[in-house]
Amino acid sequence: MVGGIICVIGQLLLDYTKLTPARILVAFVVAGVVLGALGLYQPLSEWAQAGANVPLTGFGNMLVEGTKKAIAEKGWLGILTGPFTAGAAGIMAALFSGLVVSFVTKPKGK
Repeated sequence: MVGGIICVIGQLLLDYTKLTPARILVAFVVAGVVLGALGLYQPLSEWAQAGANVPLTGFGNMLVEGTKKAIAEKGWLGILTGPFTAGAAGIMAALFSGLVVSFVTKPKGK
């Protein structure tokens, strides 16, 4: 249900604003970061589970949680290492998927 609501918000932004899809995606990640930093996203994530963790807002929250954990373990150096450690699996999956797709598809000319 929560994932569907997040998608509806994205669709409404596409339909009724002049925002580009890329800006909407970035806004979702930033919203997840802000809500995670304020401590509001974690209760939603625990209640909604995959509905809140799979969309891009969940990715933003994951970056915040990784940063908080790294700061607790390594001090201020964790600000630099935390987001990369927390998001490594997702970022690697996206890069690998893009590489595989680039081998089997042909780019279109403009």
